[in-house]
Amino acid sequence: MTNPASASSTGALDDKTIEVIADELVEAGRTRTPVPRLTARYPEMTVEDSYAVQQLWRRRNEDAGRTLVGRKIGLTSRTMQAATGITEPDYGAIFDDMVLETGCSVEWDKYTHPRVEVELAFVLKDGLKGPGCTIFDVLNATDYVVPALEILDSRIEMEGRTIVDTISDNAAMGAMVVGGRPVKPDAVDLRWVSAILYKNQTVEETGVAAGVLDHPANGVHWLANKIAAHGDAMKAGDIILAGSFTRPLWVYKGDTVHADYGPLGTVTCRFE
Repeated sequence: MTNPASASSTGALDDKTIEVIADELVEAGRTRTPVPRLTARYPEMTVEDSYAVQQLWRRRNEDAGRTLVGRKIGLTSRTMQAATGITEPDYGAIFDDMVLETGCSVEWDKYTHPRVEVELAFVLKDGLKGPGCTIFDVLNATDYVVPALEILDSRIEMEGRTIVDTISDNAAMGAMVVGGRPVKPDAVDLRWVSAILYKNQTVEETGVAAGVLDHPANGVHWLANKIAAHGDAMKAGDIILAGSFTRPLWVYKGDTVHADYGPLGTVTCRFE
């Protein structure tokens, strides 16, 4: 992997500013106090700068004892792009303490502005490395696909965010809840996996996985090729959240969230 502190060489910000922002976001995660929007304070900040911030933030967390277990891909569907006003995908890190099991109680106060999305998670049996990674490479490298919910978090104020803010904020990754029935990637037509998302027994969203770049595996090979430019790759055992095919659902204390994936089972959690 490239040195995160030097990854800003094609950006507008110097290494010291990248470090200041990354440390600010680490502290924001600890205190649950979002920082003012980065693009308001650093209007010259670029996408390259934001990935440099994210990589340094990730390294700070790894140094503190957290273990990287996968990646999330965000903003892959037209639904999510319309909901955020952002028109290109992004990605973030998944640490071991972010992976929860269906039926769990989630501490609402642990997150800032939590929202929930419906996704599929790819668990790899082989590594994936770009450039030149294709959908066929992804399907061959996947052990199984499993339903998941993503819990979005925010360490940067929400109002007026751009892709630069979101990437810096680890693509708004908070946690994920895994459940349902794992399936081999060729056992079902992944494009037609659908879900019904309930909050407190009321249907709030529905969606089909083809909403994610026409096939959820397309997001995974996009990720392999994207992180290759940063000197990175995915390894066997990684969990890859492929992107939401519903709009984000705001949740509050006392809410129960239930996602019904039909033949692939259900995922549920309650916010306490």
